[in-house]
Amino acid sequence: MSRQPDEVKTVPLTPEVYGYLVAQAEPQSPVQRRLVERTRALGGPAEMQIPHEQGVLLTLLARLTGARRIVEVGTFTGYSTLALAAGLAPGGQVLTCDVSPEWTAIAQEAWKEAGVADRIELKLAPALETLRALPAEPVIDLVFLDADKTGYQSYWEELVPRVRPGGLLLADNVLYGGEAADPGAKGNGLAIREFNARVRADDRVESVLLPVADGLTVARKR
Repeated sequence: MSRQPDEVKTVPLTPEVYGYLVAQAEPQSPVQRRLVERTRALGGPAEMQIPHEQGVLLTLLARLTGARRIVEVGTFTGYSTLALAAGLAPGGQVLTCDVSPEWTAIAQEAWKEAGVADRIELKLAPALETLRALPAEPVIDLVFLDADKTGYQSYWEELVPRVRPGGLLLADNVLYGGEAADPGAKGNGLAIREFNARVRADDRVESVLLPVADGLTVARKR
């Protein structure tokens, strides 16, 4: 059946299609499975954990860029941090920012169990304070934003100048359940809509918004 050029080509993710999609990714490690189980036990906050296929993508992107310096804003229980650390080049380091000792304690146990704790530096402080204290030189290879949505633009402005040419900036939840597409969006949906407009207008990067999980922006520093 032929398709029109402007027709939606994204395949609807039924449970069957999604199960097939996940099956095409590298399988979860025992550490990842245990971390998912511990996170689910938290109840409602567990929805903040990225899905496994997104973690596989983070690892792959870190490897493709040869990343040695990664900055993550928003640690939660550390699944994404674990994925990023797995993709580091030898001698590389992930700096991850959060404000929750409770959630990051779970993360630290998983990192230790996976044997990557020595590759991860956790900063428990408001992320803007941590980012503003970083050297101004453009030496960061990869950034992953997955924190408070109203802070995305501020984090972006601190990080873009510190990313090397050719480095990547990734931002999660940029569809925000579809709310970002609504001109009448409010709250977090509006914050993400405004962030997306800022990224799209930023001539320091080239970017694309992908329908991965709740939306993932991939931007390359020019």
